[in-house]
Amino acid sequence: MRLLSRVLLAALGAALIAGCGSVGNELAGRWEGFTEGGYRFVLVLDPQGGGKMSKIGGPEGFPETKISWKYDLGTVVTRSANGTEFRWSLSGNRLVSRDSRFEVARSGPLAGYRYPLLAALIALLATVGLTPLAKRLAERYGAIDEPKEDGRGVHKVPTPRWGGLAIYAGILLGVLTVLPMAFPGARPLPPYLVGVLLVGTAVVAFGAWDDRKNLKPKVQMAYLLAAGFAVQLFYSGGDRVQIGGFVAPFSGTPGRWVDLGWAAAPLTALYIFVISKTMDTIDGLDGLAAGIAAIAASTLAVIAVYEGQPRVAIVVAAVAGASIGFLRHNFNPAKIFMGTGGAQVLGFLLACISIVGAFKTAATVAIVVPMLAFGVQLFDAFFVVVRRILNGKPITEADKGHIHHRLLEKGLTQRQAVGALYLVTAILCALLLLGIRLYG
Repeated sequence: MRLLSRVLLAALGAALIAGCGSVGNELAGRWEGFTEGGYRFVLVLDPQGGGKMSKIGGPEGFPETKISWKYDLGTVVTRSANGTEFRWSLSGNRLVSRDSRFEVARSGPLAGYRYPLLAALIALLATVGLTPLAKRLAERYGAIDEPKEDGRGVHKVPTPRWGGLAIYAGILLGVLTVLPMAFPGARPLPPYLVGVLLVGTAVVAFGAWDDRKNLKPKVQMAYLLAAGFAVQLFYSGGDRVQIGGFVAPFSGTPGRWVDLGWAAAPLTALYIFVISKTMDTIDGLDGLAAGIAAIAASTLAVIAVYEGQPRVAIVVAAVAGASIGFLRHNFNPAKIFMGTGGAQVLGFLLACISIVGAFKTAATVAIVVPMLAFGVQLFDAFFVVVRRILNGKPITEADKGHIHHRLLEKGLTQRQAVGALYLVTAILCALLLLGIRLYG
């Protein structure tokens, strides 16, 4: 069975690599769409920068004519022989006219998903291979999770931490290998993405230190909030990891934009802190945090492809792949834990990419993105904090009141409790995808 799995993975990798040229070359092929008047518009692009287009039907149609085209930073520019120029925005499997919003679509195997899948595959294989090394490092330097005397832990034997090092290394390999392939003629790593990866490195390093020294909650809060502020400093006229505002729901004015102004920076830092910390607190059962991260990241990758954000799709696909690869060693009974560093860096990456991706494209439903994509851990954190306040206990005091502990108290096994929370996460993410499809 293991040999068959390796053969299938190798075949998938070969197929993906064989099908991947640059993002620009991937656009080569036939695109079609129907106008409101029922005309059929055909656009054919060849890999050498030539092609043809035609509008079939009615007096406003025109016969097949030769064109030239080029791709640059998400925009396809086509120019006919008489100099007429059309500008198209790449949006997943669609090209959308900048002027009329008319769309042409292309179908095909894995169209729009080849690079994200390749990044996911590389991250998965790298994480599977590097996790045993992370395990040996944790054992050597004493990053071990001992069974707790108060019974809060559910594991019975000392278990190495630092699986997050392997997860993050897998993500970096997937992203840094695939992005230059996808964007050979453009800047593969824009400033915001450089910031995400650099600050993410600091987050996983601080988390790994915490796995050894058990830092106080205030120290964790300080470095996560600092990471949330620091990542906003990386931008250069393009995308930025910052929630600059939102579309007001139920305002009576469709599309009314609420600008956050000076509050954007602290609110963004707070959002990143909450997602990062709640991913850490949900990491209480074997495979739980990794599986939830994989489902959420896969959902964000689909949204990014649909909205025409190939860089975002590649990054979150790598997060999904690394999370799935880690499950090979972390599913019950776990041989290694991802530790504070792994859980927090997964939350940090997903929070940052959700801001650049889903928050900025699906404007109508952006406000519910965190509620659905990160719903399980946010509900768990809210429930725990409220209960501790009502009981007069410090909100940072650890206990067995998390949702996964409650499921175990009901008689579920670890695997059953994890499966139930996977299912809830998948349902919430499916609702998010439906909302994006209908209203995004």
